[in-house]
Amino acid sequence: MQKSKIISLILLLIICSFNTCYAFSESYTWSVINPSIETSSPLTESKDILDNNFLSLEAGSAILIEQNTGKMLYGYNIHEKLHPASVTKIMSLLLIMEALDSGKITLDTQIPCSENAASMGGSQIWLDPRETLSVNDMLKAISVVSANDCVVALAEYLGGTEEGFVQMMNNRAKELGMNDTTFKNCHGLDEDGHLTSAYDIALMSRELLVNHPSITNYSTIWMDTLRDGKSALSNTNKLVRNYSGCTGLKTGSTSLALYNLSASATRDDLSLIAVIMKAPSSAIRFQNASSLLDYGFTNFSYKSFGNKNDIVKSVNVSKGLETSVNAVYESSPSFLIQKGKESNITYEINLKESIQAPVSQGQFLGTVNYYLDGSNIETVNLIAENSISKMNLFNMSIHLFNKWFTLLRI
Repeated sequence: MQKSKIISLILLLIICSFNTCYAFSESYTWSVINPSIETSSPLTESKDILDNNFLSLEAGSAILIEQNTGKMLYGYNIHEKLHPASVTKIMSLLLIMEALDSGKITLDTQIPCSENAASMGGSQIWLDPRETLSVNDMLKAISVVSANDCVVALAEYLGGTEEGFVQMMNNRAKELGMNDTTFKNCHGLDEDGHLTSAYDIALMSRELLVNHPSITNYSTIWMDTLRDGKSALSNTNKLVRNYSGCTGLKTGSTSLALYNLSASATRDDLSLIAVIMKAPSSAIRFQNASSLLDYGFTNFSYKSFGNKNDIVKSVNVSKGLETSVNAVYESSPSFLIQKGKESNITYEINLKESIQAPVSQGQFLGTVNYYLDGSNIETVNLIAENSISKMNLFNMSIHLFNKWFTLLRI
């Protein structure tokens, strides 16, 4: 008797499901005004600000970008090839962080020091060829005091030789679109042909910060020690202490390069990267970078209207094992706008009310268009959160039986 009741119930559910699965399909559009705010590609160049030094910076070249979008907010002489000095180490740090991600090394891996590494000179922590240091401590020394001996020791460990590592640097630069760059070494000491540009420095800085944010655990250190307190470290980037929201990133200076800096900072979800090259003094490079960052924070804001995979709306599914599927953001709807225009943003969802099974996970379902003063500023795709099979008598019976069995167990 109990068995016949279960079978009858299953058949009834199947009939009901078939009656409801042929939903009427139509498209709809709706808008909301003033909604509640809930790796790497080439930078977006704005031709109206190129080579326009309206901030009167005292430097050979400069650039300001927004970190998440890569949009350029200020720049002049951005592609001029100049000596980078120790800002070179941003690429070295990027490769080290990628080696950590791949499992080639860990923060606890002990790195030996060769005679070559110990003989580097310039900024260093005076490694001894008889000692080893952990990757963690070497990252700290490279980021805080720009230790040439440490970066060469790690380069030799990862690349087999320093030359092998430099080839890795140039290969990675090419992948990132750093067309103004040729690396000759991993530390930045002056060498013929060792050149890059403010644009390329911004590119690799962005890649490092966006995909390896843990680098700020090192680049924001103001003072620290190594070797059980025997070696003192003090950050060469004075903005770490003096500029609110500073997250790094790297200084550099030589007789040919003069004074360089890639400075990063975040305030109220807006992350900026300012690059200064060939400033006449250390103080002026910090002043210039501060002026660039101030300009960005004063004039722009970064607004997010959700996150990747957030549910936007449920869409009816006909002829499927499930009657609906969630439409989710394919990418995060976030963008840079001028301050004061936040209330002018509207958005429009374009989505079918119903679709027919089968549905594949990630299948395109529609779009959300964002407008500022009536002009489209962003379009984000909406995709299916999960797959839904097309219904037939066999898989529908199995599906309903599994659901019924689950209910019986409760």
